[in-house]
Amino acid sequence: MTTRPSSGPAPEPVSAHIFRGPRPANSPAASKVRTADAGLDATDLAILHRLSDDARLPNNALAEAVGIAPSTCLGRVRSLRERGVIRGFYTDIDPAAIGRPIQAMIAVRMQSHARSRMREFTVAVAELDAVLNVFFIAGTDDFLLHVAALSTEDLRDFVAVNLSGNPGIASTQTNLIFEHLRSRSN
Repeated sequence: MTTRPSSGPAPEPVSAHIFRGPRPANSPAASKVRTADAGLDATDLAILHRLSDDARLPNNALAEAVGIAPSTCLGRVRSLRERGVIRGFYTDIDPAAIGRPIQAMIAVRMQSHARSRMREFTVAVAELDAVLNVFFIAGTDDFLLHVAALSTEDLRDFVAVNLSGNPGIASTQTNLIFEHLRSRSN
C-alpha cells in the first residue's frame, strides 16, 4: 500500500490519514503528463527505474548508479518532479501490520442522475480512513476502491454506510484481496 511521502517537499497536500496514497486525478502535477511522450531519455528512465526500486536512495548513490554527476542528477530529479513524471515518494506499508488485515477491491457504479457529482464522490470517498486508493475507470463500473478494513464486519459496515447508503450509487461489488504483490518491474 502507499502512504505519505517519505522525504522532500510534497507535490500536493498530504492528508493526516495513514492510509493515503497518490491521488493522480487530484494532482496538479499529474495533469502535466498526459501523453506517452514525456520527453524522457535513457538517463531519465534509469533514474526512474532506480527510484521505483528505492525512493529513499540518496542523490549521490542515485547519481553513481546511473553514471552522472550528483548535481546533474539533482537537476534531473527536480525536472522530473516539476514536469509531473514523479508524483511523489511513498512508503509501502503492510495494512495487516497496523491492524487492517482485510483488503478488498470494491467496484462502484453510480446512478445516472449522480454522474454530475462524480468528482464530489471521488473527493469524499478518498478521505475515508479505510480507502487506500480510488481508481476512476472505464467500463460497466465507474470506480474501483482499494480498501483496508479491521475485520470482515468493518468491511461490511464500510460498504453499507458509505456506499450502499449513498443514493447516488447504483451498485457495488466487493472482492476480497487474498494477497497483494507490488510489481518491481518498473
